[in-house]
Amino acid sequence: MKTLIKGGEVISATGASPADVLIEDDKILALLSPETSLGIDADTVIDATGKYVIPGGVDVHTHMELPFGGTTASDDFENGTRAAAWGGTTTIVDFAVQNEGESVREKLDLWFAKAEGRCAIDYGFHMILGGVDEVALKEMDTLVAEGITSFKLFMAYPGVLYSDDGKILRAMQQAAGNGAMIMMHAENGIAIDVLAEQAVNRGETAPIYHGIVRRAELEEEATHRAIQLAKVGACPLYIVHLSASGALEQVAAARDRGANVFAETCPQYLYLNLEDHLGAPGFLGAGYVCSTPLRTKHEHHHQDLWKGLRTNDLSVVSTDHCPFCMKEQKELGLEDFRAIPNGIGTVEHRMDLLYQGVAQGEISLPRWVELCSTTPARMFGMYPRKGVIAPGSDADVVIYDPNHKWTISVENHHMNMDYSAYEGIEVSGHVDTVLSRGRVIIDNNQYLGRAGDGEYIRRGLSQYLI
Repeated sequence: MKTLIKGGEVISATGASPADVLIEDDKILALLSPETSLGIDADTVIDATGKYVIPGGVDVHTHMELPFGGTTASDDFENGTRAAAWGGTTTIVDFAVQNEGESVREKLDLWFAKAEGRCAIDYGFHMILGGVDEVALKEMDTLVAEGITSFKLFMAYPGVLYSDDGKILRAMQQAAGNGAMIMMHAENGIAIDVLAEQAVNRGETAPIYHGIVRRAELEEEATHRAIQLAKVGACPLYIVHLSASGALEQVAAARDRGANVFAETCPQYLYLNLEDHLGAPGFLGAGYVCSTPLRTKHEHHHQDLWKGLRTNDLSVVSTDHCPFCMKEQKELGLEDFRAIPNGIGTVEHRMDLLYQGVAQGEISLPRWVELCSTTPARMFGMYPRKGVIAPGSDADVVIYDPNHKWTISVENHHMNMDYSAYEGIEVSGHVDTVLSRGRVIIDNNQYLGRAGDGEYIRRGLSQYLI
């Protein structure tokens, strides 16, 4: 079967040009000039006149049906990946979770079982190591050989997922030997727990205190410490969900020294803030509880993060998608912000929200594609199969209308949530058509795919290893 996408402007990480895209079965066959494509006999022709043709989005930080805080993330792999498709994302990399005393292999197999036959789009896995011991370290080598080439550690959540510096260093040394990427949740969890306990003892239990006690200085300190440990361990380091200017300064300084250090941010840190959102009236702020937290609007975090995206000190925009409903889930923390499940649902809105940076002059069109598709695919061993429109690549293609204006709302999103963290945000630009490996799964405001369309992606090593 041949599909021809005609009349659009193809956007890559290196530029934009008018071109027609010829797809055969599940692969991109060729990029053609409009004159050349006139003689093509295609089974399906899609008109992209006046629109952008971009590679499908690659979201390398999601948490579908993650157990957390006495409940489970409200999007399962079926609904969550379908919502991702609505937003122009055609590949996710989720996290399998191993806790202290658990088998890495058994927990990874559990996540495979959750996802198999249910995903609307392609998917891969990182492995969270909550218990670093000799068995887990050996399993790292085994998993790398099987396409799980990145491992996440936590400096936060003592007693749950926390690893001390010694365990972190040992995992980093193991990664240095097997070529894996170490991903780090960089917050000083020991200090945060002290501040949180003191706040609750003072009667400060509202959602806003979640952000107040998780101070920006404690993200900056942990980021610095992670960078130094990675230097000693001689492994590449990827800081997840970076939210604070000081932490970004640590990453930028390390990169200026030539360190193999990378960082992502997420849309919530570009658009939401502590006062207006975490500090919303009553218990509404619980809908904005995530970690790292939203930062104050009275400093320059938003502006600095946009700058970091322009300068490549921030390499990727992911979502940390981990949705919970307000009713019964976020309400677990009605009396104590520490019991509010941490997470915001964003997987459907990442491409649109970052495109607003193009519309507002913060980033260029090629940079938009680079941040949302190309670099994440390269960073986590999926390029050139993913992240680019080029002959031989998977035919993951999004047709994006830059002139369509609409408003984000709980009434029109497809995530399994009873609220929207982005309610009322006006968006310039809209995902019109989505192809996943050559199959149209979103078109004309209809979902045309089915559970099980997605395939597991066996990843290689990062293309940014030194």
